Amino acid sequence: MVERRPVLVLNFGSQYVQLIARRVRELGIYSEIVPYNIPAKDIEEKKPYALILSGGPASVYEKGAPLPDHGIYELGIPILGICYGLQVIAHQKGGKVERAQRQEYGRARLRVLEKDLLFDGLPEEFDVWMSHADKVVLLPEGFKTLASSENSPHAVIRHEKKPIYGVQFHPEVSHTFYGKELFANFLFGVCGAKKNWDMGDFISEKVEEIRSTVGSEKVVCALSGGVDSTVAALLTYRAIGDNLKCIFVDHGLLRKG
Repeated sequence: MVERRPVLVLNFGSQYVQLIARRVRELGIYSEIVPYNIPAKDIEEKKPYALILSGGPASVYEKGAPLPDHGIYELGIPILGICYGLQVIAHQKGGKVERAQRQEYGRARLRVLEKDLLFDGLPEEFDVWMSHADKVVLLPEGFKTLASSENSPHAVIRHEKKPIYGVQFHPEVSHTFYGKELFANFLFGVCGAKKNWDMGDFISEKVEEIRSTVGSEKVVCALSGGVDSTVAALLTYRAIGDNLKCIFVDHGLLRKG
């Protein structure tokens, strides 16, 4: 099995977390979704190019809010916080996050205030997609604002010396203009990542992995009609052929007809 240096997406419960991972892979870089509370030492062992902190429905100032291991900021690994992820960074580094008087959901105009690799090749103003009820009202020490919108004065922030960034909007959704370019600037420009992912190669590797694991044994696969079990069955069939026996499970939730 080929070991790929990944980009780790820390999942704080965002509805877009799979989309974030997909955007990274669309740029040719392997990505993994991991729990938000993964220990810093486990992150270090994976040697990731970067950490992306996803959005989420919680508020960082509430008791029991999901927060990552504080040690991630001392690993020297570039970090990009998205929406709730930005607020996590601001909160954990000593800034202040409050309930916004005006919640934002929809398109907003982003104004770039300071040049940075993150905005390389992008216009000084462009539309982004916001979806948040809280906002950063006080930056942590050592951070600066790179861009703002009408209702988010700290729409993009970064550490003055470390490659730690946060964006209040969602670059992973199609409603944000230049979202792909922003990810590319972060991953290739800031992080120095190298392309290491191709879906065709991944399929070949998984087929070979299944073949070497199963050998001449027979395998039973329960099929529900969903994507996960169907893909698993197809990959296994490519690996071991007729040694695969599929059993269809009627769970009562299939489409009529």
